[in-house]
Amino acid sequence: MFSLCINNIESLIWIDVMSTCRNVSSSGAILGRSDTQKCVHYNYNPSSSSSSLESRGNLSGVVTCSGEKDKRLHCFATWKNVSGVVQVVKQGCWLDDVNCYDSWSPSLLFLCISSCRRDSSASLRLFPCFLQDPGPMPPSPILGQKPLQLLEIKARGRFGCVWKAQLLGEYVAVKIFPIQDKQSWQNEYDIFNLNGMRHENLLQFIGAEKRGSNMDMELWLITTYHEKGSLTDYLKANVLSWSELCLIAQSMSRGLAYLHEDIPGHKDGHKPAVAHRDFKSKNVLLKSNLTACIADFGLALRFEAGKSPGDTHGQVGTRRYMAPEVLEGAINFQRDAFLRIDMYALGLVLWELASRCKAADGPVDEYMLPFEEEIGQHPSLEDMQEVVVHKKLRPTLRECWQKHAGLVLLCETIEECWDHEAEARLSAGCVEERVVQMQRQASVTAPEEIVTVVTMVTNVDYPPKESSL
Repeated sequence: MFSLCINNIESLIWIDVMSTCRNVSSSGAILGRSDTQKCVHYNYNPSSSSSSLESRGNLSGVVTCSGEKDKRLHCFATWKNVSGVVQVVKQGCWLDDVNCYDSWSPSLLFLCISSCRRDSSASLRLFPCFLQDPGPMPPSPILGQKPLQLLEIKARGRFGCVWKAQLLGEYVAVKIFPIQDKQSWQNEYDIFNLNGMRHENLLQFIGAEKRGSNMDMELWLITTYHEKGSLTDYLKANVLSWSELCLIAQSMSRGLAYLHEDIPGHKDGHKPAVAHRDFKSKNVLLKSNLTACIADFGLALRFEAGKSPGDTHGQVGTRRYMAPEVLEGAINFQRDAFLRIDMYALGLVLWELASRCKAADGPVDEYMLPFEEEIGQHPSLEDMQEVVVHKKLRPTLRECWQKHAGLVLLCETIEECWDHEAEARLSAGCVEERVVQMQRQASVTAPEEIVTVVTMVTNVDYPPKESSL
């Protein structure tokens, strides 16, 4: 048995790796839960002739880890064993991901430790996975040899970070994946390059690049840049008028409807239906005119006749937005089942919009994530199962929303999106049509007529629920 450690600014976490793992590989990596959200940052520099750790590496002290507020933060360390001498290669932050993906060398084994805690009762789960070469980079004719300058980090997520960058005087976004997350990069690249994926409400792909080599290799995706950022960030800082809510809701649902649609006769070739599988407000970006576009296709599945849709492992995505059937592990692995999982998440995002709308005659709450009021910022899978599956709870629809004609219709639409029975959920195309009706209904309703409208909403001629499923 041998021991390895992760340095945290307040604690030293020792992980014992059993001798049964010793013969698998001469290199590895470990993760540990960081209570302080600060980690030692270190890069090994093999070109240096110095023998001391500090001078051989780029030891820049302590870094503060940051990420989405419902994500857990970890420290990580990677090492290699050369003729019995263990050398630390890298140390730094790791954002809420305990699974390893394909990468570049069968001699390098990553051992990922899930939810490592300092109490002795915590059990450690090891996930070994070998790394493969990502292969030759597909050509990016739009980029060519044009200079691309990284300017500032705008977001961090499960699979990497997003930079604001400059390409020939234009701002672009660069999503950078570490080599161990090659599978997510590859999947997102493949989705972007499907026939018919150019749409005003889907993030526009520009190109892809591979930078660096060996352990320092990075995989880049270059897309259009949207200064307003994600819907999550926008809602934290802004309240919405009724017309703004409708603009975001309609363009967002239109983008999801297009993503879900199978279009055999598309001018670019047959566009397959695509399920997003991680739909949430963080993955909806806002353009300068406040219309929405959907981003982050790292977990997406495509459904093409005669072809496997890819990894259909059911329990993926962000726990907070998981549909009941995902939390239960009871998914029907058919196309429509995956599309309905997206629709549940769309209902939660529509609730987020309603919670920050000033149209209702009542106070506007501070921004909260779905279920944050019920179970806080860091729900476990068990927390979500208890609330969503067993208690069948959903975020609260405020009483004051029932006093606004449009919000009344929105609340009914939300409830039909997050219905516990997947088959009862609306399609994205139907939600788009509902939003148009909401705008029309609210625009012709004077304040003194609101009570009458509330009693008449059941007579609205809704579009059929399953219009695109």
